[in-house]
Parts: sequence; structure tokens; C-alpha cells
Amino acid sequence: MGTLYLVRHGQASFGSDDYDRLSELGHRQAERLGEYWRERGMRFDAVITGTLRRHRETWEGIARGMQLPPQDVLPWPGLNEYDSEAVVATIHPGKLPKADTPELYKAHFRLLRQGLAAWMNGQAAPAGMPSYVDFLAGVTTALDHVRDRHHGARVLVVSSGGPISTAVGHVLGTSPETTIELNLRIRNTAVTEFAFTPKRHMLVTYNTLPHLDGPAYEDWVTYA
Repeated sequence: MGTLYLVRHGQASFGSDDYDRLSELGHRQAERLGEYWRERGMRFDAVITGTLRRHRETWEGIARGMQLPPQDVLPWPGLNEYDSEAVVATIHPGKLPKADTPELYKAHFRLLRQGLAAWMNGQAAPAGMPSYVDFLAGVTTALDHVRDRHHGARVLVVSSGGPISTAVGHVLGTSPETTIELNLRIRNTAVTEFAFTPKRHMLVTYNTLPHLDGPAYEDWVTYA
């Protein structure tokens, strides 16, 4: 039996002109996760990441914390996040104001929840995005690859909240509504763990932050 660890990227730059890069805190979160694993003698037999900048930067931070030499990484576009702006635009065609207040932040995620439900149920086609069926296939083929190629191994995946919650929803057979709620509650650098055999994946933990446990890291827990 193997073990698959799925890590959401560190805090990105929500509300800025370029979301797809880690904030200063996001870099620290990723490196702290690597330090936590190094302290426990963790090593991975294979590393798979999405192809977004925030995925790459998160893996680089983890590797620094683990004090790893350069390691081959398999880029997997199917582990890339959906386009949240395109999803929201199916519900709210106009450009939203910058989410710089709690009220605007809540409004953004309310619209995102509605847009995701419409996309997942085949009722909306966000511009420039695959159908949800194809998005799901991008995630499940990554899971298939892990089972087919890495039986008995320890594998790390670095991705985003959408693909990770989709993987969990697929393994558990949840409804789209439940998958959305899983998605919107996953934290930055949270660790989700699957055990796997050649036939299936089994959920062990979801959305855990063992590396940020304790008062010193109280302000490091983020969601965006």
C-alpha cells in the first residue's frame, strides 16, 4: 500500500493584479511544511505538481525546508486550478470590485459558490475553461497515474484547493455541493492524505496543518 500526500499551495496574492504567486507568508508556510517533514525524516519517491507558478513556488519552499537536493518533478496540467474569475462571471457578468473588505470578500465567495455549482452541474460554461467533466478527468487521471506507477511508494502532489477537493469528492463519492464546501474550507499548505492500492484510493486525513500547530504559528493559518 502506498501513501499520497496532496498539499495546497501557500498563501497566494488574493486581490492583487497577479494572484498566481506566493505572498511572503505563503513562502514561509511552504518552507515550514518542509522543515516539519525533515524533522520527521520524511522523503518522497515521486513529486507531481500542477503547472501554475504558485504550485512551483510551494514545492520549492517545501524542498528548501526539507534540505533536498534537486529532484525530478512531474508537471501535471490537470492539477491546475479552475479560473475563479471566469466562474464568477457566469453569475455576475460585471467586474467585481477589489475584495478589500470583509463584506466584499464574503460577496466574492458567495458568487463563487453559486458559479461552481452551475459549472459542476453542467449549467454554465465559464469562458476559457474546460467542462467540469474534463476538469474532473484531469484530476482522476493523476490519481490513476499514482496507482499505476507508484504502488507501495510515498508520493507528493502540490496543487490547489479545487483539484484537491475534487479528488476527495471523487474518492468519497460526494455531491457537487459537498465538494464545493470542501473546496472553500481548505487552508494554505494544508495536507490531505490518501492510502492507495493498485485498485483504489482511501482518504486518511483532509485539510490538516500539523506544521502550523502551536502558538508561534497562530497567525500563519490562511485560506486564500
